[in-house]
Amino acid sequence: MNQSLKEERELLSKPGDAILETIEYIKMSQAELAERMGKTPSKINDIISGKEPITFQTALQLEKVLNIDAKFWLNREMLYREKLSRIEQDEALEECKDWLTKHPIKELKSIGYIKADKAGPQMVSELLQFYGVASTVQWENIYIEEYANTNFRKSSAHSTALASMGVWLRLGELGMRRLKLPEFNKDQFKLSLKKIKSLVTEFPEDYALQLQNFCSESGVAVIYTACLPKAPISGATRWIAGNPLIQLTDRYKTNDHFWFTFFHEAGHVLLHGKKEVFIEDFAEYKLNHEKETEANDFATKWLLPNDFLDELSDRITEQEVRKIARTYNTHPAIVIGRLQNLGKIPHSFGSNFKIKISLTYVIEEQYKNEIL
Repeated sequence: MNQSLKEERELLSKPGDAILETIEYIKMSQAELAERMGKTPSKINDIISGKEPITFQTALQLEKVLNIDAKFWLNREMLYREKLSRIEQDEALEECKDWLTKHPIKELKSIGYIKADKAGPQMVSELLQFYGVASTVQWENIYIEEYANTNFRKSSAHSTALASMGVWLRLGELGMRRLKLPEFNKDQFKLSLKKIKSLVTEFPEDYALQLQNFCSESGVAVIYTACLPKAPISGATRWIAGNPLIQLTDRYKTNDHFWFTFFHEAGHVLLHGKKEVFIEDFAEYKLNHEKETEANDFATKWLLPNDFLDELSDRITEQEVRKIARTYNTHPAIVIGRLQNLGKIPHSFGSNFKIKISLTYVIEEQYKNEIL
């Protein structure tokens, strides 16, 4: 046990100490006090030692026998129990210091969720508050059992990755809280996707904010979250309180990857159940390959249908890439990405069409709003 906590417990004054001082001052024995209060000597001993709490009835009895207001005894009892509970809690939190080492504490500090300077009860308490759980048991049940493959849950080698996943998922939940979303409307979301397709083609500077706004109109939350150590997730979809949450990162740093990931997640929203969770590019999460293929096909149809393959020449040029993009109302980077993925062109070809992206500014603003 932490030495300071041990000393704090030893120095904690029980309400019974005040009872002892009072009866010693008026020269009354514990046996006489028990008789005057109508309690057994053992019950009085338990009250004095703190094993038994001072109830409202006991406080009224002490008021009559010792001529000290019942409020005094009740206040002493309340303060003692509160302080004792906090010491016991800190002792329990002290045992959880190893749990801290699994988490990306540096990142949580940088965005303001962790303020404690050193690993200890205060930092554990802040991390539990971040998750909104009472103990590490609830954390395990809510953020690990639900999402991680059984084999990975049992492997200590993957504990850091799982904790980073838990933090990442929680950041998405907190980001969603600040949004005032209407009830999810499936038809409205399909219409929103048509507006979003224009963002793909035009790719305005504020594409990330426009994407969030278009999705919010139909009751879909889009939250951007930074990649965390050991959890290189590109996106995820799940339902919270009746609304779908699409959580995205800028892991691959180019617009073709970003838009494919978004439409892939949108596919999960429209094609799959509300109780299902999909976490992309995270080895510790066991994917449903059939549903992942369905989401891939959904994204493909929206961004660049396979029909374009019939129009390809034997020797693909940049001019042809631009023509395909115009024909299918998409961005040239989407065409390049598909062709590279299909092995039709080398990865060195057409890199100038891809636009580098960074969500850092949007994410930082989002974190500020969450913490405020």
